[in-house]
Amino acid sequence: MKSIIKFAIVLMVTGLLASCEGYLDVNTDPNNPTSVTPNLVLPVAQLYTAQFQSEDRGLSHLGNMLMVNWSQSDGFSWYTDEARYNVTSSFYSQIFNNTYPNTLKQYQILFNLEDEKYVNYKAIAMIMKSFHYQQLVDCYGDVPYTEALGRSKEATPVYDDAQAIYDDLIVQINAAIELIKTAPALAAVPGDDDAMFGGNMTDWIRFANTLKIRILTRQSDMAGRSAYITEELAKIASEGHGYITSDVGVNPGYVKDVNKQNPMWEDLGTDVSGTKTMNNNATCASAYVLNFLTSANDPRIDRLYEKPATGHLGVPQGLLDYDTPVVDQYAPDKVSNIGPGILKSPDMDAIIFTLAEHYFNLAELRQKNIITTGPSAQALYESGITASFLYLDLDEEAAEEYYTQSKSLVGWSPSSNKLEAIITQKWIAVNGLTAEQSWFDYSRTGYPSGLPIPLNYNATPDRPVRLFYPAGEYSSNGANVPTQPNAFTAKIFWAN
Repeated sequence: MKSIIKFAIVLMVTGLLASCEGYLDVNTDPNNPTSVTPNLVLPVAQLYTAQFQSEDRGLSHLGNMLMVNWSQSDGFSWYTDEARYNVTSSFYSQIFNNTYPNTLKQYQILFNLEDEKYVNYKAIAMIMKSFHYQQLVDCYGDVPYTEALGRSKEATPVYDDAQAIYDDLIVQINAAIELIKTAPALAAVPGDDDAMFGGNMTDWIRFANTLKIRILTRQSDMAGRSAYITEELAKIASEGHGYITSDVGVNPGYVKDVNKQNPMWEDLGTDVSGTKTMNNNATCASAYVLNFLTSANDPRIDRLYEKPATGHLGVPQGLLDYDTPVVDQYAPDKVSNIGPGILKSPDMDAIIFTLAEHYFNLAELRQKNIITTGPSAQALYESGITASFLYLDLDEEAAEEYYTQSKSLVGWSPSSNKLEAIITQKWIAVNGLTAEQSWFDYSRTGYPSGLPIPLNYNATPDRPVRLFYPAGEYSSNGANVPTQPNAFTAKIFWAN
């Protein structure tokens, strides 16, 4: 855990560096003095990364709603747009609007450093920019990329082709790894200012390789990409450092204090006095996900969702008449709100990449014979389930008892469709943490199968496959914004 003093510095610098809107040129912006040192910029950028992923209406929040993990308790009108799939230019627009002027801008400051002693910071920036740009592409398709972060020089950045961006992300990640491995002896190495890996540059290389696996897996069903994916996998193997060995989180020093708690806890847990937030009371399990977990004899149910005294109870998404058949049956104290395995404490890490997801990505590539050596697809699948159990504070024995059941989509042998089993288990593992990943998987594979759409919603037969560009882009950069694709039928390139 980083010190409270460090957290205070982060907040101070956040206020200093984040006071402007839009795509800013960091070299000329008067509100971002270039004399600020990298050790102050890095934790600010990582703080934004945590918020982007974990805060209310952040990326994981969207995934939890679209993938039927969460619903709404009686007495609230919290998730009307989600239950109606009301995808407009304002629906979750902060994913786009906050990433460019806040998160990416801070990493760009590090990327622009020219002094050779800061190459490790530059490499970290390249990895994290790739992390965020992939998610932007996965949500929107074509986005500003090559001209995006110098708007004082290029006020109307072009929108780049989504697949071209993906290809360049791999180039950038490879270059970042090389920068780290060839850093001169004088190069500064982050310490406590690195809220992810504490300055362990080997861990940064492993995270970079893991991010590459996510990018390659996303493209693994595309025609004509097999040779490219195989070539990049060979580079990872040759590089030699491997992958992450634990969940990746951000923690600049979260504490139980005003404006210093983990962002998810701040929004969905309790305030510093211990009083549940309104968001906590409003947000609960869907009936569908509880039924699925119960039918699979999945002990994670009590960690993913709070168990009321009267037993688990979920609310169907889109329910309008909460008093049928029993008055107040869906009141906050009677439904399964977000559980103790997700909301652990005010000082918990903000998870941005789960170890479980990584194992499932590898399992998918192994099952498709894209990876042909190393652990079997079954072993990787079971490692993914075990990693999920361990994160939720369950043990390996419980995981083994679960995945050795003779149940389809749980046990490997009983599952006739191995890919469906992998994607379904990933859906459970990223529930509440990085749930957007299961939304992307669903658009790409159609799994998990059988997910319902909200009640009282009949406009389309399925959930959205992308987000709309924000309205502000049309007013400030209208000549370059693509004609808005259909949010329900125009899939991102890797799903076509």
